[in-house]
Amino acid sequence: MTQQSFAFTENPDPASSARLNEILAAPGFGEYTTDYVAKVDWSGDGAGSGEWKNARIEPYGPLVLDPAVSVFHYGQEVFEGLKAYRHMDGSVWLFRPEANAQRLRRSARRLALPELPDELFLEAVTSLVRQDSRWIPDGEGTSLYLRPFIIATEKFLGVRPSREALFEVVASPAANYFGTPEPVDIWWSRKYARAGVGGTGAAKCGGNYAASLVPQMEGEAHGCKQVMFTDENRDHAVEELGGMNVFFVLRDGTLVTPALTGTILEGITRMSIIELAQERGHTVEERTITVDEWRRGVESGEISEVFACGTAAVIAPMGRLVYEDGEIPAAAQTNGEVTTWLRSQLTGIQTGRVEDRFGWMQQVI
Repeated sequence: MTQQSFAFTENPDPASSARLNEILAAPGFGEYTTDYVAKVDWSGDGAGSGEWKNARIEPYGPLVLDPAVSVFHYGQEVFEGLKAYRHMDGSVWLFRPEANAQRLRRSARRLALPELPDELFLEAVTSLVRQDSRWIPDGEGTSLYLRPFIIATEKFLGVRPSREALFEVVASPAANYFGTPEPVDIWWSRKYARAGVGGTGAAKCGGNYAASLVPQMEGEAHGCKQVMFTDENRDHAVEELGGMNVFFVLRDGTLVTPALTGTILEGITRMSIIELAQERGHTVEERTITVDEWRRGVESGEISEVFACGTAAVIAPMGRLVYEDGEIPAAAQTNGEVTTWLRSQLTGIQTGRVEDRFGWMQQVI
């Protein structure tokens, strides 16, 4: 589909320039939404055979859904998160949007939802960014956060895949997720799991994040900003945070990150960090790493840095790992050289301050 195939409806009540300037001066994260959305409908036989149609850009507003639609009862929903960046010359770029399109298809497949073609995903995202370009901030650490999602919309209470679905993209101006890149303390959830073997851990779906909210609140009650999940059946192997992947930097410069076992999300930021690190000459190991190895590594100095990564926060150095009856102290270098270099390279490529030698950026405007 071409950009012209997205029908356009003018918003009769867009945000005023004064109000928009006020928002962009302090956007926070996820607090405001833009003037428009992108939408595409799907109907079919519930087994993946069907048609995407009625592609459009229309004013932002509530969805009208029947109380019996499948998304409310069986959780057929998947989503993505990516960002558009304004460069110093005024141009606007997306970071690896094709990877988000591919992951959305994989998630949809796992949740028995229709797979959106990559080219339609990319056209929807770029069309919305162009239409809402005035909402893209240009301050340090800011971007336009994009949230594409697919929901099941058929009115039916039986248990089977929905025969109707909606793909939509909403957008929100965003600052740094944690406010600053300072180390964040992490709560280790030993009572709860985010996902299990054979479950939906590798899919980006709402149920995984809903499962993380109770332990997230526990963590906040203990002064922590994120929660970490482990697999007790593998000696408490580290899996991921509520919405971020984890990396350990060893004394010799090796990076270790939990292997993709089907229970954790294949992060696009994670994938990018691996490529950056390998280009610099670092060895990267994707393997099991347990909490005991983490503790011993910090005590001995073998683990010198620990950081988390994801689209929202990019790279966030991790401080203490806190749990009910103890803690693992922060690694020796909570803002270590490797973490700092990776963050500067990644954010530099995204914002145009560093050469994009990987071809990751896609110009929109």
